[in-house]
Amino acid sequence: MKELYSNGFALSIAQAIEEMKAEQGDSFSLDRINLAELERRSGVSRGKLRRLKRNGFQDLPRSTKGRKHANTKLSGYTGIIDSLLQQGVKNSSVILDRLRHVGFDGGATIIKEYIASHKHLIPAKRQQIAPQGNRGRRYTTGPGEAYQMDWGFTDVLDYSGQTYRAACFAMICHHCGQRYIEFFPNARQENLFIGMIHAFQYMGIPRFVLTDNMKSVVLHRDLQGHPVWQKDYESFMKTVGFETKLCKPRHPFTKGKVERLVRFVKENFLVDRVFYNVTDLNWQALEWCNTQNGIYHRAVDGVPQQIHDVACSEQLRVLPETYPIRFYLCPERRISFDGFVNYEGRRFGVPYSYPGATARIERSGDTLYIYSADLKCLLTTHDVTWSRRDSFCEGQYKKFQEPEEFPTAPVRTQILQLPKRPGGLSFAKFDFDEEEPL
Repeated sequence: MKELYSNGFALSIAQAIEEMKAEQGDSFSLDRINLAELERRSGVSRGKLRRLKRNGFQDLPRSTKGRKHANTKLSGYTGIIDSLLQQGVKNSSVILDRLRHVGFDGGATIIKEYIASHKHLIPAKRQQIAPQGNRGRRYTTGPGEAYQMDWGFTDVLDYSGQTYRAACFAMICHHCGQRYIEFFPNARQENLFIGMIHAFQYMGIPRFVLTDNMKSVVLHRDLQGHPVWQKDYESFMKTVGFETKLCKPRHPFTKGKVERLVRFVKENFLVDRVFYNVTDLNWQALEWCNTQNGIYHRAVDGVPQQIHDVACSEQLRVLPETYPIRFYLCPERRISFDGFVNYEGRRFGVPYSYPGATARIERSGDTLYIYSADLKCLLTTHDVTWSRRDSFCEGQYKKFQEPEEFPTAPVRTQILQLPKRPGGLSFAKFDFDEEEPL
């Protein structure tokens, strides 16, 4: 008789067999064991016991163990995952979101297993040569005390095959991680003001804004090391009511959150992103911000939106809707000799009746508004089609009337006009127009 083993699953079976052997004595035989009684004592089904009896009641591994099915839920989607891995995208949540847009109904576990077995597709990391230096301490602030802002850039491939560069304005609350991003055709100072105002409308006005040494923010430092602000930016700070702190270059401990946000936008939001125009891209960016602000973040141990509403909002100020603020939202443009203003690389017509040399422009969604220089009069509106062709407006050019003569003396003559001749006249037979076709 084979020796009994109690490995793993067969432990209860071995105990039951020992009890039956003690009761039956020398008449006990493992080959003629009563499977019904063994089922009652061990609680294992009779079919399972019948299979184990052939192996001496040892729970041996199945012959199919380790084999994988030829078709899984990832079948047909591996090409998309391989393409994302080759681009350096290894975030399973990002890949899962992309696959669900094309009909994938699986979970994140199977994607994580696939990524772990295909790490050779991920590009190698850049090796750091210079050391980081001594250990530092991260810069911390209280609720609603400081925001961080920065620019990020991405290349856009349009439908005609040409590539152009777009700028992403990013701002994040230093305390809770509440974030806001917006895209612009370039990173000019006027777009910086528009992005900051929209961010303040979205999150509130803090006491400080942390940034690096942007050309549109600071010119240089004086002999004492104090920053010499760019005059337009200094006026903007006084108008809105906040202060700016400059961060040390190449020192991520102070402004690292917004730098990480820019990197997160490139690795999460912009990956495989398709859009029609800048307006559509900004709508998608706002929806992405609302989603990210409403989920749990381990770095702040909570939901940024909830923390911002409870703690930070008490220290923040609401941006007032005043004329000085609107001047920053509506940049000034000079009117050309042919009646156009240039905005975001496109030309829009201005009515001829406006006598000013400059006008102010504001784009809200897919509509462009042209105001007078003092913002008191709306001159015209344009539908932003994002075409490179010039957009004309009604009344853009003066209508020149042709010369016409009028009577210099009173008109005393008068003539009479009759209706159409009746058919009974003698000349009716010569009216060929009334003849019916043959």
